[in-house]
Amino acid sequence: MGVIESINKTSNKALDCGETYAKVSQKYYKLKVFQLLTRAFSFLSKLAILGGLLFLGLIFLTVSGAIWLGQVIGSIALACLLMAGLFFLCTLLGYFLRRHIDKNIIKKMSKEFLD
Repeated sequence: MGVIESINKTSNKALDCGETYAKVSQKYYKLKVFQLLTRAFSFLSKLAILGGLLFLGLIFLTVSGAIWLGQVIGSIALACLLMAGLFFLCTLLGYFLRRHIDKNIIKKMSKEFLD
């Protein structure tokens, strides 16, 4: 009976170790998910705040630039068209660089999430 009791004790210890490992792993993954979610939420919050402020600044800069350019060339309508053309050029440039931008974002985010 000594051998059977020894095997029983060993299997109980292995079962306890397995349960402990599962519980600790579950806690670790909960913390990891929490960390990733808080980093993502923090990033998106900062992006929204800074992006909104940057957008407002860009609007004011565009309006003042169009007014100034309109005074220089003598036509506010033509100045607004030139400013719109500038934005279309910037958009076109962003469109052609989209794959390069995607690669950079994927590299940076993979370092963050797969760490």
